[in-house]
Amino acid sequence: MLDRQQQTYLKEMGITVWELAHPERLLGYQAPGIILPADCSLLLVADACPQGQDASLFIKVLASMKLQPQQALHLTPAQVTQLQKHALTWVWFAGCEAEMAETWQGVKQLTSPALADIHGNTQNRRDLWQQICSYNDLSA
Repeated sequence: MLDRQQQTYLKEMGITVWELAHPERLLGYQAPGIILPADCSLLLVADACPQGQDASLFIKVLASMKLQPQQALHLTPAQVTQLQKHALTWVWFAGCEAEMAETWQGVKQLTSPALADIHGNTQNRRDLWQQICSYNDLSA
């Protein structure tokens, strides 16, 4: 429950505040699980979907991995908890903590700063590239 001051701030910002009349009716509610399409090879886990320069960088990284943009999808860290079924080859945690779960068993994992922090940062680019190459060396 928000106090009066918080409600006033939200109202001033144009944000509508809703209060559930019967919150007990939501007990036990679970959001439906996320099932990725079979052709999705790479999942980008990041706070925001890449746009602008970040999207260009993402597409370049995909190309270096011999993947097409349509073979990749984005989920936020919160959405990842709802993931049920996938046939992923790669999962890339960008700017968020990598989740070590059974979900990722057999999936190649990449971790990096957020895409915006990779632009112009040679070390971050090099670190990402080394991770990608390390998997390619294992499969050779």
